[in-house]
Amino acid sequence: MDWRGRQGSSNVEDRRGQVVKGAAGLGGFGIILYIVLTLLGVDPGSIIGGGGAPQTNINPPKQNQQYQENATEKELRQFVSVVFKDTEDVWTEVFAREGEKYQKPTLVLYTEATQSACGVGQSGMGPFYCPQDKKVYLDLSFYQDMRTKFKAPGDFALAYVIAHEVGHHVQNQLGIMDKVQRLRGQLNEKEYNQLSVRLELQADYFAGVWAKYMQGKGYLEIGDVEEAMNAAEAVGDDRIQKKMRGTVIPDSFTHGTSAQRVKWFKKGFANGTIRGGDTFNTNDL
Repeated sequence: MDWRGRQGSSNVEDRRGQVVKGAAGLGGFGIILYIVLTLLGVDPGSIIGGGGAPQTNINPPKQNQQYQENATEKELRQFVSVVFKDTEDVWTEVFAREGEKYQKPTLVLYTEATQSACGVGQSGMGPFYCPQDKKVYLDLSFYQDMRTKFKAPGDFALAYVIAHEVGHHVQNQLGIMDKVQRLRGQLNEKEYNQLSVRLELQADYFAGVWAKYMQGKGYLEIGDVEEAMNAAEAVGDDRIQKKMRGTVIPDSFTHGTSAQRVKWFKKGFANGTIRGGDTFNTNDL
């Protein structure tokens, strides 16, 4: 991805180096649940606790001295800031075409743990979106996890992940997340999982829409789209369950299969519009 020399977002909150006391308040089961859900492809920011992470009473973050980043971390911070600015520009343009105003979210960078309006965010969760405070949370160490744990290297693979989380913000602004959450109490676990899959596949679709605009602006390089699709495939429920359990349980899917995630990203990339991403009124997932 061609990103160097371009402007970054002004909506980045850098909390790296801050200490969150009481982060262990989730308890062992809570932490394990977070990690397992993340590995299964679940976005805790949209599934747990009414649209966010589980509520936890902790003390506010303690402000440390300015975080001392190394050269690699500095470059990665600059990269994600540019990517976030790109999402702002794209969705501002897309919403304007629909006669609407895009409300820009905030990207929070942190290390190990941080407080969100949805509860405690921990690096083991992976990136997540909290609809209550309209913020995307990211520990930059996830970039290494993508390369090693998920076998999805490349800068555009991380860009796809960020675009997916911003896709949840788009859903939040469109009122889609609220509609899904209101149905939660009316559905059994299997039915709600199916609804969750549709929510997550739509976020993948929106990530594809963003990528389409990046191509139109001339920012994509050879192999970028393949990196994004490789990342989408890497976090499919079937692939991760097969790796962790040795078996696949479709009724427990919450994010979609690898094939579905790639399919909806590709649809968004092909269409480039909000209207083509209705995953809730189709039998063809």
